[in-house]
Amino acid sequence: MATEQFSVVECLGGDDFLARTLGRTYKVVRGEAASLDGLMSWDDLNTILTHHRLEPPRFRLASNGEQVPAHRYSRPIVTRRSTVWHQLQPSELHRRLAEGATLVLDAIDELHAGIGRLASQLERRLRTGVQANLYASWTGVEGFGVHWDDHDVVVVQLDGAKRWRIYGPTRMAPMHRDVETPESPPEEPVADLVLTAGDLLYLPRGWWHAVAASEGQHSLHVTCGLQSTTGADLITWLSETLRAHEAVRADLPRFGTAEERRGFLNSLGKLIAAELESGDLIARFSSARDATERARLVPSLPYIGAAPPDADLQVRLVTARSSILAGPDDTVRLTAGGEAWTFAAKAESMLAILSDGEPHRLAELAQASDITLGQAAGVVRELVDGQVAAIGGVL
Repeated sequence: MATEQFSVVECLGGDDFLARTLGRTYKVVRGEAASLDGLMSWDDLNTILTHHRLEPPRFRLASNGEQVPAHRYSRPIVTRRSTVWHQLQPSELHRRLAEGATLVLDAIDELHAGIGRLASQLERRLRTGVQANLYASWTGVEGFGVHWDDHDVVVVQLDGAKRWRIYGPTRMAPMHRDVETPESPPEEPVADLVLTAGDLLYLPRGWWHAVAASEGQHSLHVTCGLQSTTGADLITWLSETLRAHEAVRADLPRFGTAEERRGFLNSLGKLIAAELESGDLIARFSSARDATERARLVPSLPYIGAAPPDADLQVRLVTARSSILAGPDDTVRLTAGGEAWTFAAKAESMLAILSDGEPHRLAELAQASDITLGQAAGVVRELVDGQVAAIGGVL
């Protein structure tokens, strides 16, 4: 699958999905296996397991809600420098999987280019951080039992078939750090369905579910976990923003009179109320969160110094979201990855092109901004040094 031609969000319903489904209810979209051609294969998984030293818990086996001890499918290797790593034993791995274990590989988006592009696509469209985990199983044994996640998930069934029993939520929008835990799920699921290759599933956080390869064939799927953006996040950001006001920075009148305490709280209340009543609070918070979202750090070897003024040089931003605003005195300001840069206004066009996250030739960037290759290379070097851009081909 060429992920630039396969939009998960559009397949789920595009803007209608965002407005009516996201965070509200589950959704299944039936697809064709052919739509996933080139995304992730069993050979890709074998290659990753062969060429990477993956330690628990990033790579692990799970069965009936328990983690299988690593010594049951790997053996410790002591190097000449007395470091220890666990070497995967394929025959033992096969036995554990045949016995019912589920193979789990966390953050597969950092190990596989196709899944990485899929995660970046979701980050850009949904304006949130994404981590993709891979799951492979062969039997009807459940890897994790009936459970819920503290983040929304988008599931892409890559191969085979997987049965999902969905029970719904018993606490709406539970959080990782919460004041209560959800009540137990009901005995009967609200949905009992089987995903086959090409199918998509969206599941909001807090929805109890159980998953098993119980259809007589193996299963390979990737689950994209979506970072939640909650009212608690907004309040945290607002508390930081309001530090510009003396009333917020002032000491609490712990030893003051009742009148002094009321006055202090009234001052805070007016500041908070003014922010909550403003029409652009969520938009400002969203822009700030976008601009500070972490980058997917990518080296630019062999270009460890100045970027060469090469017309065919490939450049891309490695942040899913960035902010480009006009600045004072004929300048433009780029904010991305928690940092900000100010360039001459001419650079705005090349920055706008780069904001799509795709690789672009340096000649295209220079031409768009009507600047020289050398000048465009200078902008690129600053962004590479700031770890929000990378030089190289498709990653």
